[in-house]
Amino acid sequence: MTTQMIAALVAITAMGCLDVLAPDVGPELEACLGEDSDPGRTISFATDIRNEIMVRPDVGCARCHTPAGTTPIGLQIAGFDVSTYASLRRGGMRSGTDVVIAGDPCASILDQKLGEAPPFGARMPYGGPYLDAVDQQTIRDWIAEGANDN
Repeated sequence: MTTQMIAALVAITAMGCLDVLAPDVGPELEACLGEDSDPGRTISFATDIRNEIMVRPDVGCARCHTPAGTTPIGLQIAGFDVSTYASLRRGGMRSGTDVVIAGDPCASILDQKLGEAPPFGARMPYGGPYLDAVDQQTIRDWIAEGANDN
């Protein structure tokens, strides 16, 4: 770096203009809260997770992550199958059993992939529409409650 470049950076910094050079990384993400948001309500895998969220045609996981899905590419590429409780808990090729860590939604790949900053690959459902905050919280609560097969 030349003396002139250093002098220019010092001048920019002194004028308070360095923020202009900072990268735009977007808003800060909210921290994951790992506790059950409604301890008085028990989330049922069969009713609340599979039937109300995963098989819905608009945002459901089943269209891409089941053998009978309309576009089973998620099953073919990732090996992640949400057809049954057992297959969901096995996870996919990248997530393995870390897909759902009972009692710890923040460490569970399923919750992370549904959020704004997945640890790998794209946010799910691929290309959206994404789950709303209520559906995401239902999944978090189910995991926080122990991810039971109920």
